[in-house]
Parts: sequence; C-alpha cells; structure tokens
Amino acid sequence: MIRRIAFPLLKGTYSRQAHADLPEQGVFEREVSREGFYGPATHLHHKHPPTGWCAWSGEHRPRAYNLLKLPNAQSSPWDAPLLFHNAHCQIRFWQCNGNMQTLVRNADGDDLIFIHQGHGELFCDYGHLSVEQGDYVLIPRSCLWRLEPTKPMTLMMIEASNDYYGLPDKTIVGQHAIFDQAVLDTPEIDDAYLQQQNEQPWQIIIKRFNQQSIITYPFNPLDVVGWHGDVSVVRLNWLDIRPLMSHRFHLPPSAHSTFVTSRFVVCTFVPRPMESDPGALKVPFYHSNDDFDEVIFYHQGEFFSRDNIEPGMLTFHPCGFPHGPHPKAYRAGCQSQRKETDEVAVMIDTRDGLAIGSSMPDVEWAGYVDSWKE
Repeated sequence: MIRRIAFPLLKGTYSRQAHADLPEQGVFEREVSREGFYGPATHLHHKHPPTGWCAWSGEHRPRAYNLLKLPNAQSSPWDAPLLFHNAHCQIRFWQCNGNMQTLVRNADGDDLIFIHQGHGELFCDYGHLSVEQGDYVLIPRSCLWRLEPTKPMTLMMIEASNDYYGLPDKTIVGQHAIFDQAVLDTPEIDDAYLQQQNEQPWQIIIKRFNQQSIITYPFNPLDVVGWHGDVSVVRLNWLDIRPLMSHRFHLPPSAHSTFVTSRFVVCTFVPRPMESDPGALKVPFYHSNDDFDEVIFYHQGEFFSRDNIEPGMLTFHPCGFPHGPHPKAYRAGCQSQRKETDEVAVMIDTRDGLAIGSSMPDVEWAGYVDSWKE
C-alpha cells in the first residue's frame, strides 16, 4: 500500500478556508487535487486567472461538441456514435426514433442511460417501465431490453466496461441525502409486459468485446412471469435529486456524485440556490484535477460557469491543465449577480484517460479553447 505524503504547509499569502475569503481582490485560487476531489489538495493563489492563456497548440486541449449534429437514428444502440472510450468506459449518443425490432444485450458491462429528449416504454428481463426525459436508467450487464418510443428519444449511454454501477458513500449526511433509495423505480410484470410476449421469432443483438453477434429465438425471450432478488433495471429522474448545498462554501463536484464504478464517477448538477455568504466563491473554482478526465453533457438550462454552451452540447477537459469558469461568469459570480442556478448537466469523471471517437471532429466547436480569453 502507498502511504501518501500528507502534511499541511503554509507559504506566502493564503486564505484560511478554501474557496472563501480569498486574500485580496485580484487573487485567483486554483485547487490542485489528487484522486478527483476526494484526495489531498493544495490551493494556489495566482495573480492572473489560471485559464488566461493567449495561445494553444497541439491536440491535448479543452474541447466542446454539439452532439445534436451527430448522425441520426441508428436501429441498434451498439451502432450509435462512440463519443469517448477507454478500457473501463464507453460513452455513446443514440437517437432512437422508432420501436426497436430486435432485443439487445450488453455482455461487456452495465449501461447507464440518460434520456435527454423524448419518452417511451422499456421492456426488459425484469418487466415493463415507462421512461421519460431526464431519467437515468441503469441496465445491468447482459440484461435483455428494447425501447418503444412514444416520442423520438435522444439518449446518452455510459458503459461501465467489465464493471458495475453502485451508489456513492454518503457518509455523514446519511443514506437518505441527495436522493432516498425509495425514489428509485423498477420494472413491473404488468399487463403491457405480458401482452408483448408472443410466439413470433425474435432476434437478440449481443455486444461482446465490441463485436456484435445475433441469436434468433422462435419466440419472444422476454417471457418472464415473475422474479425476486436485488439485481434489476433501476430508474432515477434528476427531479428526484436534492443537491447538497452550503451558503458559505462552494461544494466540489464530488458532492454531486450520483453513480460510481471502480474507475469513474457520474455526477449530476441540478438547480440550486447560489452561495450567499459575501466571502464565498459563487462559481466553480479553478482546479487542476490531475488524476481524472472530465466530460460534461449539458441537458437543459444555462450552465452558469460557461458561455455559448447550449443543451445538447458536451465539453471535454482532459487532465494536464487547469480549467474553470469563463471570465464573464467569474465576474458575475464575484458580483453576486445570480441567486440560483438553473442548469441540469451530467458529468463523467474517469480515472483513466479517454480517447476521442472518430465522429467527434465533425461536430466540434474549434473555438472553445479560446473561449477563456477576455
């Protein structure tokens, strides 16, 4: 086991409390943290914004994409564009406009689906579940499922490759904080489920090692009549998330963790009151999260720390450089211009570096790297 070097040091001009009561006007705080926002950290105080670069060359850079411009309507989720990937995570964006004519099964890992647009009916091994915009739907590895949209659906799919999803440890705030597990919905063996069972041929498209195979049955294999246990498809809507808040301290993204795996975490940013204490930062602090790559998908509202980012867009901040609020958002925060946030966004922080999918350059906003310039 590695024993970390961990002892507090104080040098030069500093604040006694991170993210609050900065030493003087015109000083910009940057957090250098390990293990995401869970590990040791140092707070550096700069004369200039840590994102105040004037030029950038090379492929390693902050990036932004408009996912709504990706190719439309794939019949199978495994054909949907791959946005980012590594050995432990695959992120896809899928537009499902009509009833799926085949069943699908992911033998590579759990899938977490976030429904950006639309609504419909999910049929799976565990029964029938109505799903809608703003839902997370957790599908266990190798579960059979299909969708019947009642309105065309646009979905973010996050695969935990060779892994599974769980809930974050809520420690001192208790198990009912952020959301109570009683708000989680599971499928039902109802009339709609029983009525879709038939003796007609059905095919299953299985993804394993990112290759597709097809199994044909002379009947519908979604023929379950009952079950018991603690493995199931689970649904959570962002409206059921009650975010942690502090009026005197800007909480780190880790406070908004929703689902976790062994190699990445999924966080949800939802509307909340802004910090009211005069000395507290009111925008995300500049930070160097040097063990993780960060992906944020913007679902709705106006993201209060970014300019020119709209619903359906996605930003990518790989580790290796500081990032934080745009200049206009930082000034607005210092002046306490807003009293609450209205954005809904999904953040994926991965412990392992992400490769960019081949479709992404076609929908990239090339000027994003310059958006921090005054």
